[in-house]
Amino acid sequence: MSDISDKTSGKAEKEKAKKAAKNEKSSKEKSSKEKSSKDKAGKKDKKGKKATLLEQAQAAHLLQSMIDAGSASDAATLVLFGVTGDLVRRKLLPALFGLYRDGLLADGIRILGVGRRDLSDSDFRNLAEKSLCESKETGALEEDLLQQFLGRLAYRWGDFDGEQLYRDIAAYCAAEESAGVLFYLSLLPSLFITVSDGLAGAGLNDEAQGWRRLVVEKPFGRDLDTALELQQQLTRHWHESQIYRIDHYLGKETVQNLLAVRFGNAIFEPLWNRDMIDHVQITAAEDLGLEGRAGYYEESGAVRDMLQNHLLQLLALTAMEPPAPGSPDALRDEKVKALRAVTRITPQEADRVAVRGQYTAGTLGGQELGGYQQEDGVRPSSPTPTFVAVRLEVDNWRWRGVPFYLRSGKRMPKKLTEIAVVFRQPPLHLFPGMQPNALIFRIQPDEGISLSINTKTPGPDLNARETALEFRYDTYSGTLTSPYARLLLDALNGDASLFPRAEEVMESWRIVQGLLDAWETAEGQPRPYPSGSWGPEAADALMDEGQHWRN
Repeated sequence: MSDISDKTSGKAEKEKAKKAAKNEKSSKEKSSKEKSSKDKAGKKDKKGKKATLLEQAQAAHLLQSMIDAGSASDAATLVLFGVTGDLVRRKLLPALFGLYRDGLLADGIRILGVGRRDLSDSDFRNLAEKSLCESKETGALEEDLLQQFLGRLAYRWGDFDGEQLYRDIAAYCAAEESAGVLFYLSLLPSLFITVSDGLAGAGLNDEAQGWRRLVVEKPFGRDLDTALELQQQLTRHWHESQIYRIDHYLGKETVQNLLAVRFGNAIFEPLWNRDMIDHVQITAAEDLGLEGRAGYYEESGAVRDMLQNHLLQLLALTAMEPPAPGSPDALRDEKVKALRAVTRITPQEADRVAVRGQYTAGTLGGQELGGYQQEDGVRPSSPTPTFVAVRLEVDNWRWRGVPFYLRSGKRMPKKLTEIAVVFRQPPLHLFPGMQPNALIFRIQPDEGISLSINTKTPGPDLNARETALEFRYDTYSGTLTSPYARLLLDALNGDASLFPRAEEVMESWRIVQGLLDAWETAEGQPRPYPSGSWGPEAADALMDEGQHWRN
């Protein structure tokens, strides 16, 4: 009996010990799994944090590359075609001198002027010196610095249709041994293909000896068909990555600040949509007339000169989605998407959604001025519009139903370029005098940003008044960088973010093509408006009830 009891007891103890060992093993395994899980979670968390930081860094780099041009460190040769023209003398030479003065150009920079006039290097330097001394953009000139800059200038002349000119340019570039060459075509559009072919014929498009880039001024074509043809001709010799279509509006400080305000402030993103925004206005008003540019303006008019390029670029930046981080071409991708979403205008509906005008005699600034058809070089009974206003819609999830009103005109009361984002009214008007809130990007003059809000007027009555929360660039010390300086520096650095891609240009032409087809085949004339006014009254009818132009 005792043997049986002992055996039973021993067996029970063995089972107990076995069970304890099993539990200990299970506990160890569990602990190990928990530790492993924690380690993995920690690693995953660290990985996630790293990914988030990387994304943030990429996004920051993207926007920084759009806003911060840096400096051109590589010695380069800049070849300026059309150096005796107005643009080079008034804008490009002062911009280049400003970059040189501020130490943003490499020491080895060389500038070769090219034209048809028989000038020597010395003649070109004298012309450049005169332009810089007369410019309002250069400020006080230090003689030593000015002479250093002028010493970097040279000149070649010849027939743009011949081969010798391009051989001379090639010889000059080869002798300088630069890291790259930037060709800037400040020429009539009719010469773009001629010069492109000439450069290619001399091997100046070949990047075997360094980078080669081609800057093309607007207008890029006269309509969709000619723009497509120009693109086809240019890309016979140049890669799309080598072509830089310049729009100086994209180099303006406030235009770039639009990106910072939109994507750098969390308070605006929830409001930037059809639920909160009533409409958007984009205005580019000029108080000047032709200023001796009748030859150009008769061929372009307000649609080609302003609407197809400047105004639609501002629309694209306002309406676009946030650019994806990490992609150097992300900004242009989103602009293309925005322009593709803009509803096309058919010739049949042109006069319903758009208004064209032409200034007549009137008074501006106390001065009596003649009309467009009295300007030197203008055809008798010319149908060229000097004013255009149009209502567009961006047909996508964010903007459907929100009208975008664009207008541009000459001989208007003042010079003004701005983007106005006008918000919806509150559901209840509790205070008399309430105005819709508006976020204003003032591009020129007095560059800055303002947000209008309603505040109570002082006193016992509960009345509201419009108050502006204002930011102005002139509160900063120093001067604003010239748009051309910024874009020239970007082109030298190979940053194409602020240069419209081919798809952008073609989409812009598609948007306005219906206006061109309707108005250039019609027998009627643009609506007259007196110099010193805000354009034809018919432009007011484009707006919905309760909306009005910000004059």
